[in-house]
Amino acid sequence: MTEKGAGANGSSIEPQQGAANLPLFYKSPVPLDAKKHAGVGLKKNFGFAFTEKVNAVPVNLIELPQVCHFYPIAFSPDGHATPVAILGLRDSENLFVRPDGRWEEGAYIPAYIRRYPFIFSEMPDGEQLTLCVDSNDALLEKGSDQPFFDQEGQPADLSKNALEFCKSYHAAAQQTLEFSKALAESGLLVEREAQINVAGNQRINFSGFKIIDEQKLSEMDDAAFLAWREKGWLPFIYAHLFSGAQWQRLSSLLNRRLEKEAA
Repeated sequence: MTEKGAGANGSSIEPQQGAANLPLFYKSPVPLDAKKHAGVGLKKNFGFAFTEKVNAVPVNLIELPQVCHFYPIAFSPDGHATPVAILGLRDSENLFVRPDGRWEEGAYIPAYIRRYPFIFSEMPDGEQLTLCVDSNDALLEKGSDQPFFDQEGQPADLSKNALEFCKSYHAAAQQTLEFSKALAESGLLVEREAQINVAGNQRINFSGFKIIDEQKLSEMDDAAFLAWREKGWLPFIYAHLFSGAQWQRLSSLLNRRLEKEAA
């Protein structure tokens, strides 16, 4: 529940799916095909403008130690306990992407974003993953310097690298699912709301997320705690807890943007 007082704006984590239940950002992913995509490739330096209307993205477990230095880490409130990096404090706003499509200098870019426009699709038999690319005219072009296939119809370096990245991402995502399931069932998560004061006497109430309750963590059953330690999960839990300091970074970025809007 979001409390709205005088001068307050309510915001929350936005749904992590696009239209027609497609993954976030993806509009029409299709399998990479040597014939269909002959002579087609990615536009050079298409940037990160595709993320500008999103205030949170999923992150994998192995990323949390890097993510915690730049973004607050929260967990989705939908029962799946998906870890997400908070990118903005207002709805439909990413504070880390600049007007020219560049990412905030020096900030870690989550793998979910770096993977785009590629993605794995599970085939109907459930045993094979196919490399797909989002069929987006803003990103793809004929005669590109970054083709998907060479003149012989063999995968070019771009496609080979995308395949390896998607393999690594898929493996990390499976590891994250195991952690998220255990966390969702642990009773450690609690709903929270961040109240942040920004320029112009405004207060933003950011809700719709969960965090690990430190008190509940300290009271965790010894056997369960040791089991999590054996799985190697403790550093990722602490990364989440440390990430709370990054709400101040978001506040600073929003204040900078509000000053530009008021100019």
